[in-house]
Amino acid sequence: MYICNCFGVTEAQVKKHADDGACTPRQIASACKAGTDCGSCVRRIQALLGRGSCPRRELVEQGESAVALAPQAELPEAA
Repeated sequence: MYICNCFGVTEAQVKKHADDGACTPRQIASACKAGTDCGSCVRRIQALLGRGSCPRRELVEQGESAVALAPQAELPEAA
């Protein structure tokens, strides 16, 4: 079934990009252009992606936590 009629992107293609790590409609758009023309398919893409866990998002959040917990380097004082 076609999800994006503008670019001929199917549900199977969107699911494959999701399996490959795309977690948001914007990431799907980067992978296959779906949702970048008229935008009528964005809600269908969101529904396919669901609200499940996203490995990439979890890695980003872990990275942000690591940065937040890391000691801040002191800058040399201006003379």
